[in-house]
Amino acid sequence: MPSINLQLASYSDLFMLIAAFIYVAAFILFTLDVATSSTTIRNLESELARQRPRREMAGAGVGRPVPDTAGDHPPAAPAGRAQSGSSATAIQLNEELVNDDMDYLGTVRRPVANVAVALMVIGALLHAFAVIARGVAASRVPWGNMYEFLTTGAMLVAVVYLLFLIRKDIRFLGTFVSGLVVVMMAAATMGFPTPIAHLQPALQSPWIIIHVSVAVLASALFTLTFAMSVLQLIQHRREAAMSVEKARIRPFLRMVPPALSLENWSYRINAVGFVMWTFTLIAGAIWAEAAWGRYWGWDTKEVWTFVVWVVYAGYLHARATRGWTGERAAWLSIIGYACIVFNFTIVNTYFPGLHSYAGIPGAETAEVYR
Repeated sequence: MPSINLQLASYSDLFMLIAAFIYVAAFILFTLDVATSSTTIRNLESELARQRPRREMAGAGVGRPVPDTAGDHPPAAPAGRAQSGSSATAIQLNEELVNDDMDYLGTVRRPVANVAVALMVIGALLHAFAVIARGVAASRVPWGNMYEFLTTGAMLVAVVYLLFLIRKDIRFLGTFVSGLVVVMMAAATMGFPTPIAHLQPALQSPWIIIHVSVAVLASALFTLTFAMSVLQLIQHRREAAMSVEKARIRPFLRMVPPALSLENWSYRINAVGFVMWTFTLIAGAIWAEAAWGRYWGWDTKEVWTFVVWVVYAGYLHARATRGWTGERAAWLSIIGYACIVFNFTIVNTYFPGLHSYAGIPGAETAEVYR
């Protein structure tokens, strides 16, 4: 059995701590961006107000009549008068700033959020080094206990979020995602601190690479959809009460895509995560047969892994065939993620069995993870 590189393991712990502090800084900046969103919205409204006459002229130029604004928008401002009054108010009341494809209708300048994203990138790079260094130091995969699972999962949540940022401007999720990453890092460091060590014999199998890596990635996708579902609920209630007074209570939500858009993207990502979770369930059964001689034994961990699968299967089925949309779909997605959190924390900690997670103080066994 190869020896453990304690020096490299100490570097891993150090970089893990630095990455955690960088994530905290990113969370603070994302929160500051939310707090100052009113300024960003005013700038975007002014830009849209300047572009609106050109859009109307372009529409009239190709044979489409300019929409009658009577009853919908206030009358046009007199010549020579700034449009920041009536036109900006019209935009605030009747036009969204983000379309259903999660694209902003104008140029959005958010320097604070950009710095936060840069910090997330730096934190993810340092975090990745820490995770890889721990695996190299132990000469194995870096997810053999709860501490390693949480730190690897937090890294994948950050990486998945940054990869989505390449295609879509989802900076509006930054506060939620960075906050969840910080919580996961804090839980790993304070709740499940585990010194580096070799794996238990039952865990020394190629299936730990296949089975657990897919489970961690699926959990990262479900974390992203959880954040989207929470925002969907908040945005849905805002859209249901579109009076001026209530809309101004949370101006940041005007920088968030419509609730239907959040729901559609959450559904797509949940579908991908569900396929991965299905593979996780099947691979776990194959691994259990190789380790214990049976595919299924109704162990607590097995049951809750299946419960998670059932909840997300019900979510996909209800939304696709039963018309469960809006708040009901969001709540099902949130319940599914709550089951995942329960499975990885309470079940691993308080329900000892064949699947008790290695490295938890007081666990009776440290066997195959599912």
